[in-house]
Amino acid sequence: MSIFDQFDQNLPGDNQARKIELDKDEYELFSAGEEIFDREPKNFTWLYLATLLVFLSLTTQLLNLQITHGSFNRYLAEGNRIRTRTVPAPRGIIYDNTGKPLVLNNASFSLKIYPVDLPRTAPERQAFYNNLSQITQISADEIKTKVDEKGAYSTFPVILKENIDRDTALLLETKIIDLPGVVMSVDPIRNYSLIAGLAPILGYTGKVTDTDLQANRDPSLSLDESIGKDGLEKVYQTYLKGHDGINEIEVDSRGRAQRILTSLPAQTGSNLVLSINADLEQTISKALADEIDVSGAKAGAAVAVNPQTGEILAMVSLPTYDDNIFSGGASNQDYQKLLNDKNLPLFNRAVSGEYPSGSTIKPIVAAAGLQEGVITEKTTLDCPAEIKVGSWTFPDWKYHGLTDVKKAIAESVNIYFYAIGGGWDKVKGIGPDKLKEYYNKFGLGAKTGIDLPSEADGLVPDPAWKKKVKNEMWYLGDTYHMSIGQGDVLVTPLQMAMATAAVANGGELLKPRLLTKVTDSDGNVLQTIPKQITRSNLVDANNLRIVRDGMRQTVTSGSGQALKDMAVPVSAKTGTAQFGDEDKTHAWMVAFAPSDNPQMAIAVIIEGGGEGYATAGPVIKAAINEYFPK
Repeated sequence: MSIFDQFDQNLPGDNQARKIELDKDEYELFSAGEEIFDREPKNFTWLYLATLLVFLSLTTQLLNLQITHGSFNRYLAEGNRIRTRTVPAPRGIIYDNTGKPLVLNNASFSLKIYPVDLPRTAPERQAFYNNLSQITQISADEIKTKVDEKGAYSTFPVILKENIDRDTALLLETKIIDLPGVVMSVDPIRNYSLIAGLAPILGYTGKVTDTDLQANRDPSLSLDESIGKDGLEKVYQTYLKGHDGINEIEVDSRGRAQRILTSLPAQTGSNLVLSINADLEQTISKALADEIDVSGAKAGAAVAVNPQTGEILAMVSLPTYDDNIFSGGASNQDYQKLLNDKNLPLFNRAVSGEYPSGSTIKPIVAAAGLQEGVITEKTTLDCPAEIKVGSWTFPDWKYHGLTDVKKAIAESVNIYFYAIGGGWDKVKGIGPDKLKEYYNKFGLGAKTGIDLPSEADGLVPDPAWKKKVKNEMWYLGDTYHMSIGQGDVLVTPLQMAMATAAVANGGELLKPRLLTKVTDSDGNVLQTIPKQITRSNLVDANNLRIVRDGMRQTVTSGSGQALKDMAVPVSAKTGTAQFGDEDKTHAWMVAFAPSDNPQMAIAVIIEGGGEGYATAGPVIKAAINEYFPK
């Protein structure tokens, strides 16, 4: 008997019953085990295959990452990033009417910083600024300030230095090659013709300002690009600007460029072909400058136009400025110097200067008198050296004797025009309101609509205007002064050129324009600007013929005889306009040629230049000799 049997025999009754229960449970458990082991084994092949496939996939991917793309992923692990950088588009070229370029694009080297690629920690950045300062000789504080203004992690470049000469740029490039986020950029920059009269026409470009953005001139503008700020550069910004290119560049963790991934080339802007003739522009500019110097004057302007089309052939305003100053990044000091110059070189006198017209307005008065019937071609008046109306005396510059309308134009007889405007002797006069009507018909007192900014309106007064502005009554003397281009009458040189063109072409007031066509970079014409007529049939053809005869007589026997011996017949009108309180006069002259088939009309003013025939006349003579050579 085993020790377990002995133990069982010695169990008390209750324990014996417990043993019987345990034996029963043990038997059931043993029976269940036998049933399990007697069952048929299940098939796990599909599970093994799935596990094998996952293992093979992971192994393949691991090999691909470590071996096939190992180098690429190493760069990514080092912090490689993709940067999108803009490639500025060259602006379109501007040509004169012979195909001569008036503005070109030159390569300009600029040192730029991309803040996003600079070291991240403050100590590292300061060390970077100090290092770059030693290389560029620009203070570290200035560098830091410029970066902070743009934004410490901006993706847009900070221009640290512009217009670097080529040799210096190459030297700097070797020194910055290992610096993160620093590049030497080659950008197009405008190079303007040095013909003195062109600057106010062409204008200049400059960096976009907050004011430009607020004005919403172009929703695509950014502070990193240049736009037209004045002249044609501003007016035709949309044509000239082109479309910037884009380079996607890979840079490493230190912001150093590794390679160009993709590149979208910049598209050059469209070209402008102007009506301006560069040779005529230069000739007028030189002649005007010479007469300003000889007469002791300070400024002047001239406008020449094709009276058949309205195309501006030349436009000069002196003194002027060099627009290359601005394309080169004019300093605030340079700009303030121009702004504070008392001779106003930035002021385009040709379109913005407002002056009393003097006697150059008399052809319009003659046309009005003929059209209204207060005079005819044969109406004559015995014109003394002065006339008296009540206690007032209205002078002429000499005794003229018996005068008709042609002689009145040719010799600039004030008394005759007093009569047309306000009435005298047997002439009733048309009055101030009719005078204003005809001045307006010929384009005075309103902008011409030329494609340049900042054009002035001029002023044609009338009784209502005087009452409103001066709170004064209108007197006969006001009408007399208005009839000879004095008093409150103000015109621009451009308005006088266009009014003269309207007399020359038979009564069409044309809208002046500088742009004749737009072309692409291959010279293909994209757009042609047509002739535009503002008003037509201003005066009957025969009445304008009489006026033109009078202007021709000005040259053959009147005050413009200096233009008598020219290559082509010339018609003209001189003018001497008083201004201020010191009996000073502006020198005026308008003309057109050839008299029988006008191809050029021109207006010239020299501020404080004295007599029109003496100082303005030589400028017109030089222009005609240039445009109509023998």
